[in-house]
Amino acid sequence: MEWNFQNAEELAAALRAGDVTSVQLTDAAIARIERDDKQINAVCVPDFDRAREAARGADEARARGEVRPLLGIPVTVKESYDVAGLPTTWGMPVHRDFVPAEDAVQVSRLRAAGAVVLGKTNVPLGLQDLQSYNEIHGTTNNPWDQTRTPGGSSGGSAAALAAGFGALSIGSDIGGSLRTPAHFCGVYAHKPTLGLVANRGMVPPTAPALPVDLDLAVVGPMARTARDLTLLLDVMAGPDPLTLGVAHDLRLPPARHRRLSDFRVLVLDEHPFLPTGSAVRAGVNRVAEALADGGARVERHTALLPDLAEAATLYTQLLFSGTAARLPAEAYEEMRTRAAGLGADDRSLGAARLRGMVFSHRDWIGANDRRELHRHGWRQLFAEFDAVVCPITPTPAFPHDHNPDLLERRIDIDGVAHPYLDQLVWAGLATMPGLPATAIPAGLSPDGLPVGVQLIGPMFEDRTPLRLAELLEQRIGGFQAPRQAAPPPGSARRVPGSVSRAGRGHLSAG
Repeated sequence: MEWNFQNAEELAAALRAGDVTSVQLTDAAIARIERDDKQINAVCVPDFDRAREAARGADEARARGEVRPLLGIPVTVKESYDVAGLPTTWGMPVHRDFVPAEDAVQVSRLRAAGAVVLGKTNVPLGLQDLQSYNEIHGTTNNPWDQTRTPGGSSGGSAAALAAGFGALSIGSDIGGSLRTPAHFCGVYAHKPTLGLVANRGMVPPTAPALPVDLDLAVVGPMARTARDLTLLLDVMAGPDPLTLGVAHDLRLPPARHRRLSDFRVLVLDEHPFLPTGSAVRAGVNRVAEALADGGARVERHTALLPDLAEAATLYTQLLFSGTAARLPAEAYEEMRTRAAGLGADDRSLGAARLRGMVFSHRDWIGANDRRELHRHGWRQLFAEFDAVVCPITPTPAFPHDHNPDLLERRIDIDGVAHPYLDQLVWAGLATMPGLPATAIPAGLSPDGLPVGVQLIGPMFEDRTPLRLAELLEQRIGGFQAPRQAAPPPGSARRVPGSVSRAGRGHLSAG
């Protein structure tokens, strides 16, 4: 039997029934990686010997009667997570030999749940792109079309899932880094509510793995079904045992509804800062039609929606104030000079990026105060609606673009070029206020590429968008295995040219 594309729930049932062993599942996954990953380049740091040892241990534990949620299930881990004994580089050549001594808290939780870690998946340099390539591990290709990116910065994890390299993966998200790769590769991902999932050990190399509170970034699950997302989130969720976990226990509220007909959903497909491409708009409409056909109340407009232009500006300012905080002094001074030259009436996203990069603490507090007003606006909206359906990015996966200056890059939306970084506005809609958002497949584009949408839910009510994702999967279908796409010339594990980490387009995609 072909096990590599079975979901985690199915594999767990087969393991309990004795139809397969963890050793067999692990060997099958490793064989597929060794066969197919030469072209995809998703698993950049294999850990096959220890995976086989863990699989044997899982089979022995099951024989003793142990029951754990992921016992014997093969998984992958984003390269940016610390895994004891494996390099954590974030794609930075200067750190190619850094090997942490301890697992990240989420890797520890995977192991405690019985998962078998196959290895680590590729990322962009410093997690700072919507693509996944770096000088150490080369370029990860999209399994649907190897001339295109799988997204970033959790692109290796999404590509691994689409290619059948393990049943689950974990990633992170600040600029759509869970949701965009899921959208580009046709898989599922969940950006948890800010602060719901402990992040210790998902830290740049050589930095101490401390239990810090992040401002926008989260870590979260990726899978090939909506129910598997919930399974993995239940393993990951909860406070850090070194801090809030000392006094707090997690109790997520149940989904607001069990039936599709009970949901009240707001559907958005237009943004004031950039157009939505026709393929993505069709995906949003496909979901909207499925909701309406299932009896859900579907609205396209409401006065309760926080202002999208202000939300995008706030997100951009907060994002770039954080990512630029550790720029070298000379680069920071250059940004200050450029920001001082902006016209007072320049309200573009480019101006917001530049101003955010040189925020004073006073500026940041003002932006944070405005964010709290938006959070309150979302609370009012979610008193009338249960979820918001909207794009993740305006297009399906785009061709590889390794221009080191992100400000020179352009994204093609139905034949019209737009600034590359402007596509972050849809991801930022949930990120800025810290809301949960579930990325789901919504069919294929006319070119045969996956199209996804996100389901944004109320803060700390993560089970509501996850349940809606499950119900929509039953109506419109979910993951499809990619067709075999011809590889681009010379694409196998290709390594790009020099990449400037502190370039003019500094971005942390998370």
